[in-house]
Amino acid sequence: MPKEETLYEVADRVATITLNRPDRLNAWTSVMEQEVRFAMEQAAGDDDVRVVVLTGAGRGFCAGADMSILKSAAEGGVTDRVRDRALAPRGSSPDARPDFQKKYSYFPAIGKPVIAAINGPVVGLGLVLTLYCDLRWASDAARFSTTFARRGLIAEYGMAWMLPRLVGLPNALDLLLSARTIDAAEALRMGLVNQVFPQNVFFDKVRENARELASAVSPRSLRVIKRQVYEAMFQSLAEAFEASEQEMLASLGSEDFKEGVAHYMEKRAPAFTGR
Repeated sequence: MPKEETLYEVADRVATITLNRPDRLNAWTSVMEQEVRFAMEQAAGDDDVRVVVLTGAGRGFCAGADMSILKSAAEGGVTDRVRDRALAPRGSSPDARPDFQKKYSYFPAIGKPVIAAINGPVVGLGLVLTLYCDLRWASDAARFSTTFARRGLIAEYGMAWMLPRLVGLPNALDLLLSARTIDAAEALRMGLVNQVFPQNVFFDKVRENARELASAVSPRSLRVIKRQVYEAMFQSLAEAFEASEQEMLASLGSEDFKEGVAHYMEKRAPAFTGR
């Protein structure tokens, strides 16, 4: 699939997907949506990829939906085209629960860590995308806003479910109701992001940490743990406990477990296969 509004590259077992409309702060379009989905599926199916990074070109991550799309909807009303664009599901995996087969909620169904490298402003739909990533690393120049309430909109695409699980109910209501803008330091205090790096070394730090995750940790462990964590959001403690017992027994018979013990005992770098 030729890329028009995104870039895709693989290096050191890390796939980087870059939203590439820097002149529009990477405002989201239907073309970008299709390309990101294709790139995510490409990374998920590539055995040479162990970590996926989603970021933006230029000085922003994503300014939300392109205003021309919102203007068209405001002037023309809810046409069939607007309805299809807003509601059509995207992304599916036969093994994933239906919750993770929706338009943007398919990131958790990808069996590899997906990292949002938030290099600058991220608002609205752009912020929704980062919530479905597994980790969020931000530049100290990043700024965050839900923005929906200031456009006469609502908490879109499952944000009302996902955001409170990351930052807690009071913070989620604050961000959604006020639609105010917060900086990276406040986002870190809330738990909205995992780490904040200085802007002048941001991408160096992202690459360094992503390479570490891709080389030092068992891909099989990453895949299973990610599935466990997202499934546990819908399970009781007893169900999660029983599932972990089955996964523990399976891991004890895996190649990666044997390699995990061997490289530690032999004091060398690991050579995990993901099996």
